[in-house]
Amino acid sequence: MKVYLLCLGLFCIGLYCILRKRNIIKIILGFIIAEYAVNLFFILAAYRMEGRSPIFAPDAKIVNMVDALPQALVLTAIAIGLANVALLISIALRIYDKYGTFDITKIRELRG
Repeated sequence: MKVYLLCLGLFCIGLYCILRKRNIIKIILGFIIAEYAVNLFFILAAYRMEGRSPIFAPDAKIVNMVDALPQALVLTAIAIGLANVALLISIALRIYDKYGTFDITKIRELRG
């Protein structure tokens, strides 16, 4: 139960960075932290003490098998998250080229 609360705490840290920070780079880092907190939660939800990996073995008994679906989902989420982060960084660089700052309050003031 403690590890789930730690995942929730990590997610709250990422959410705090997304909602309260003014720098675009810090917002992107908060997005990354929140994303990995969700991935960690999915992996922990599928974990079993002394569990076997789901590999076919005809002579072994299937007693305490680890669920492979969350692992596959997290691998997919990591690849999609990498693409999202690359897109966010490229947008942040374009904003910096246009406005010369990463501060979102100054970008709002420049709106004409």
